[in-house]
Amino acid sequence: MVWLEGGRFTMGSNRHYPEERPERTMQVNGFWIDRTPVTNAQFADFVAATGYRTLAERAPDADDYPGALPEMLVPASLVFEMPTRQVDDRGSASQWWTFLPGADWRHPHGPGSGIDGLPDHPVVHVALVDVEAYLVWANASLPTEAEWEFAARGGLEGADFAWGDSFVPGGVHQANVWQGPFPYANTGDDGWLRTSPVGTYPANGHGLYDMIGNVWEWTADWWSFAPEPTSTCCSTGRTRSVDPSDPAAIPRRVLKGGSHLCAPNYCRRYRPAARHAHPVDTSTSHVGFRCAIRPPPQP
Repeated sequence: MVWLEGGRFTMGSNRHYPEERPERTMQVNGFWIDRTPVTNAQFADFVAATGYRTLAERAPDADDYPGALPEMLVPASLVFEMPTRQVDDRGSASQWWTFLPGADWRHPHGPGSGIDGLPDHPVVHVALVDVEAYLVWANASLPTEAEWEFAARGGLEGADFAWGDSFVPGGVHQANVWQGPFPYANTGDDGWLRTSPVGTYPANGHGLYDMIGNVWEWTADWWSFAPEPTSTCCSTGRTRSVDPSDPAAIPRRVLKGGSHLCAPNYCRRYRPAARHAHPVDTSTSHVGFRCAIRPPPQP
């Protein structure tokens, strides 16, 4: 882990997506944060020690999803599958996301895939309940949205990216993101079509790796469209986080950092200020996490 002294910084952005507004001054106290996202090897240690089975490895309870089709009530997770032809990126995401039985953290691309040779890649297919179980075992917490953004900025006040204001400075890739028109053509110029080993790209000013790209990361904050001045990790925030159009009323948390699927033509969320709402019961092939530890309050 890396110790960050904390301090004041400008959170959010007035120049990009509406949910990042407004820019505001925030104060965070000192905290420890993982140098990288939690890896497959680290998660495997947790599973070996506890016997834990992730949500994607368990069949959903039909009582929790009234009206669900029987074929959906099986162990499964969401996997990105590149369309074989050009598609409209303004269309339904079901064109490139597949609810795939047998996909889980051990089988990131579905049955027949595995994590042999990927011990240093970020663990994926972890829903919030899986992350919370790991955190109990590790005696850690998730960073708040403000802590995460403070860490990701690396001390660069007001910069668009964690490394400055140029997306690819000097033609050198700084993060694992998508190159080409999403979702049907990825040139792989950065060397990776899916996740990459943690630490592949340069650290930011705080010595942290993969704060941008590779995988989205869970935070401790419940989603709200207008960012809250402080963490809303409480029952009221949980209620407000629900998408009004969601008949299942699944609460959502804030994800940060973007992933290897973020592209200039579709999702320019490979920035510290960017944020995304994600249902707590949903695991995917591009979402992971990292841990934080806060020192106890001084008397």
